[in-house]
Amino acid sequence: MKITFYGHACIGIEVSEKNIIIDPFISGNEKAAHIDINSLKADYILITHAHFDHILDVEAIAKNNNSVIVSNWEIATYYGNKGFQYHPMNLGGSWNFDFGKVKYVAAVHSSAFPDGTYGGNPGGFVIEGEHKNIYVSGDTALTMDMKLIPMRTKLDLAVFPIGNCFTMDVEDAILASDFVECDKILGCHFDTFGFIMVNHDEAKKKFFDAGKDLMLLEIGQSIDL
Repeated sequence: MKITFYGHACIGIEVSEKNIIIDPFISGNEKAAHIDINSLKADYILITHAHFDHILDVEAIAKNNNSVIVSNWEIATYYGNKGFQYHPMNLGGSWNFDFGKVKYVAAVHSSAFPDGTYGGNPGGFVIEGEHKNIYVSGDTALTMDMKLIPMRTKLDLAVFPIGNCFTMDVEDAILASDFVECDKILGCHFDTFGFIMVNHDEAKKKFFDAGKDLMLLEIGQSIDL
């Protein structure tokens, strides 16, 4: 499983010869100006919620790749009504795709499209690949529901927002890693805007002191699990 960070909360996953992009917000991110969205491959686009900084490039990428859009009922059908391929889900439900099993899990946040259309309940994704499992929490507060995840799935990586203001901060993300019983964390949702700036060295040290590994990747950088 290869994980690529495309900035803000957008990551790419390559697994079982399939390409997945989660929450594509690239063209509107000045820090990701070197990423060409037209070159991205996406068999599937997973969307955690409908805010602009998670859906900006969904349609462009989906058109280029004939992608299947996976999200909650409201978001999935919103794109389905525009003619895109879609697969709807809802909280607690799972589905076996050709790249692995996906479960849509709770997040504590809000969700509405830029035009005001209701975006359903926000969520996160637990993705079980052939050999590795990851949890992408989406934008969320720290929530006790996270403790349910390791009861079903042993994680190899958790992707958490750490920017504060709109989501968890670093300290809450450390607690979240305890809740999901995963010490390898990829940070996201930081530095894109003035509200969510993070001191990288301080954040990494706090995780290190807690016996955990926080990765803050450069935009376009990849890791292999």
